[in-house]
Amino acid sequence: MIQITEPRPITETLAADARPDLLGLSREALSETLAPVTDRPFRAKQIYQALYERAVRDLSEITELPRDLRERLDERFRVGLPDVASRHLSADGTAKYLFRLRDGATIEAVDIPDRGRRTFCISSQAGCALACAFCVTGYWGAGRNLTAGEIVGQVLAIRADRDLPMEGLNLVFMGMGEPLLNLPNVKAALDILTEWISPHRITVSTVGILPGLEEMARWERRPNLAISLHAPDEESRGRIMPINRTYPLAELMAALRRYPLEKGRKLTFEYILIRGVNDSLRDADRLSRLLSGLRAKVNLIPVNPDPVLGESMVPPDDAAVEAFKERLRQRGWIATVRRRRGDDVSAACGQLRAFGRDPRGVRARTPKTQL
Repeated sequence: MIQITEPRPITETLAADARPDLLGLSREALSETLAPVTDRPFRAKQIYQALYERAVRDLSEITELPRDLRERLDERFRVGLPDVASRHLSADGTAKYLFRLRDGATIEAVDIPDRGRRTFCISSQAGCALACAFCVTGYWGAGRNLTAGEIVGQVLAIRADRDLPMEGLNLVFMGMGEPLLNLPNVKAALDILTEWISPHRITVSTVGILPGLEEMARWERRPNLAISLHAPDEESRGRIMPINRTYPLAELMAALRRYPLEKGRKLTFEYILIRGVNDSLRDADRLSRLLSGLRAKVNLIPVNPDPVLGESMVPPDDAAVEAFKERLRQRGWIATVRRRRGDDVSAACGQLRAFGRDPRGVRARTPKTQL
């Protein structure tokens, strides 16, 4: 049975709080920030552990600190852990969270349990400006970049709500927004998260923002990289992904061939399958040729229909999906089909919208993109 926690009102902007947020600061930055209040390094360590290991919501909860220090800290700083406005629990165990941020902006993130694995799908922006034809988030338009604290805060808030340890989690930056359009804050969040979670358990997904890819290539520690590809040629990709006009497929593939991969690691190519648009065996052959020479695997995702996307966003039948997958395997590629998770609460791939209401009640509107 679907369980829905009724959302609290999200139309009101929370009262302004000018105190700096400690959440999202690295160990070094936290020590520097706290220096005017305490010059004892072990106190900064205690606060860091309380923020990221215990997910405290208020500095008064750090009871190992002297009371007078807690009071001084509370006068000057705050902890910006996002507020859980609502929680939708799917029949398959997937949980979708609606978070309300300090300025009233809202974002969604998803907890996906799967046969012993636990994956959090988190957002990097409040909204998305890319307007991909198959994505509900992009339909509703751009918002703002999230801070490092707001990104890390999603992980901490879900972990605390579900009573989960940080160790063993998998993270995917596949929620709302384009991570490489908010790369400084994504990088700052990753620097914190990788203290507990291996970069091999973290995947950053991008449509292919070339300056961001070039910057990531220079990082000393890199997460897994997934490319939202969804079409095997310039023309068809341009029809469903407007970003292809800015960063054409040919330039993206050239950049990926230069991208450094550690031994044993592969690029992941995400490929939304849309009936009659990109799901033919000829498309599979063209995709195989496009990826030639790369260390790569393909994750096939039957499109998740949504009223706002229109009638053209229809997944292929199971036989067509299986045929596409098998053609890629015959060509020597690792190809998998992503199981649909949480679609009964609009938590599946491409369905996040940050509404504070039951997503099943959304009315159909004219889609922005006609295929």
